[in-house]
Amino acid sequence: MATVELLFSALPEHVRTARLVAAAVARRAGVDEAVLDEVRLAVGEACTRAVGLHQTGGISAPVKVLLIEEEKQFSIEVGDEAPHAVPGERASGAGADGEAEEDEMGLAVISGLVDDVEVSAGEHGGSIKMTWPTTPPPTILV
Repeated sequence: MATVELLFSALPEHVRTARLVAAAVARRAGVDEAVLDEVRLAVGEACTRAVGLHQTGGISAPVKVLLIEEEKQFSIEVGDEAPHAVPGERASGAGADGEAEEDEMGLAVISGLVDDVEVSAGEHGGSIKMTWPTTPPPTILV
């Protein structure tokens, strides 16, 4: 299992770099070429969400992206350090409803792009793990 770890400052201009790195590593891992646009879009959405959570929460820690190549699958995990409301609690504040709605929209977009998505969140941060199948490289007979 090979893993690439990418840390970047929570600034919107770094999301593009994360998308490019994710697509390059996914291609090398064996993700189907036809799916690479979905990988780019999903990673861009997840990273934009994490950047927004960090900026809104005044968090200076970097956004963390793990690119994990396994035997028959490729996973990307985008993590943030923003505290998330515990299920059942309602966020409070002036823009809390709008932020929650925007967050739900971002997660809906990711779910529409990726079949296998796991979202976890807690008081110490959250993550979105997205997984795609890979195809083994063709064997060359000599």
